[in-house]
Amino acid sequence: MQKIIVVAMVFLLSLPAYAAKKKPVNRPLTEEQKSLYAVGLVLARQLEVFDLTPAELRIVKRGLNDAAKGRKPKADFATYSKKSQELATTRRDAHGKKLASRVPVFIAHEAAREGAVTTASGLIFQSLREGEGEFPKPTDKVKLHFRSSLIDGKEMESTYKSEPGEFVVEEVTKCLAEGVQLMKQGGKAKLVCPPEIALGKEGNGIVPPDSTIVFDVELLELKK
Repeated sequence: MQKIIVVAMVFLLSLPAYAAKKKPVNRPLTEEQKSLYAVGLVLARQLEVFDLTPAELRIVKRGLNDAAKGRKPKADFATYSKKSQELATTRRDAHGKKLASRVPVFIAHEAAREGAVTTASGLIFQSLREGEGEFPKPTDKVKLHFRSSLIDGKEMESTYKSEPGEFVVEEVTKCLAEGVQLMKQGGKAKLVCPPEIALGKEGNGIVPPDSTIVFDVELLELKK
């Protein structure tokens, strides 16, 4: 995440002054326009970790506008790009700590759902739609749609916004790999993953350390 934010900001700060004079594209039509539109989607995605207030969002827009118009930045980029990463980490971790006290109740509630099974690893597996055929093996390639979120529903990642992903089962996170091996092609399931089999104590750019992660997964295809 950090590299993406820095690259995006460097790109925006390098825009010439005349860029702001062009008429905005209301709806992307060409492939090139779609690619540029995707820059906005990427930026919005990376900004989620800041949990910006309306006032803070206006400040971000002010920075983008100044860069697009070629104005002199009101903050030193080299200094404050680093500080922006520190702020992102601070807010990410604060959100994780806020959720930590809710985890035991959440886990108990999910484990008590009808049809839910808790495995030896701590994974809570709930089949939402049964599939057909064989169960995947660790070395099999699978085609998946999935959405991952924190226990408060805050989305971390989703293939539904792009296209299904293809993975070798043993190469994904332990929790997702275990859950997929309990599914069959065409199946749909909910996985509740404790941090030990999710992203652990490190988390990642947008997932706080020691986070319990929820996956909604569809096994679209098993490729032997």
